[in-house]
Amino acid sequence: MKASPIRIVITGPESSGKSTLAKKLAAHYKTIWIAEYAREYIDNLDRDYNYDDILEIARGQISREKEKTEKANKFLFCDTGLIVPKIWCEVKYGKCHPWILDTIGSHTYDLYLLCKPDIHWQPDPQRENPDDRDELFVYYLNDLKTRNLPYFIVEGMGEKRLLNAIQCIESKF
Repeated sequence: MKASPIRIVITGPESSGKSTLAKKLAAHYKTIWIAEYAREYIDNLDRDYNYDDILEIARGQISREKEKTEKANKFLFCDTGLIVPKIWCEVKYGKCHPWILDTIGSHTYDLYLLCKPDIHWQPDPQRENPDDRDELFVYYLNDLKTRNLPYFIVEGMGEKRLLNAIQCIESKF
């Protein structure tokens, strides 16, 4: 029987390099990564998203992760986890779905890589927060600290950012 992979989630505010980092880490470690389900979900809507859509996005993200876990080679890199929809709900709607809050406690990762928004903002039709990324970063950081989760802050531009993450992973695993 194959051992469970080390699960690492890449999290943080919008346009902080999560997807790029997840792809590059998966390539470096010759494994797979789980893309952010929210992008696909919202692209397929023929209306603006709403509070209930965030619950479906969270469920879809976890479902994708479960489907692909066995295909991972030592590491499984996840472009977002439940912390993103949790904070998204709280910031945008002032509340969060009970399913997300219940599941976030039991669906944890071996490491959380928190991307610092120290890279340039990239406009995107799905992005909404170009001016409060630093404030959102602190929100993410406080959430990780409050729940006493293992995290590392990833910062720097380009290859420096990737090397920063690799050094952290190598030191822990």
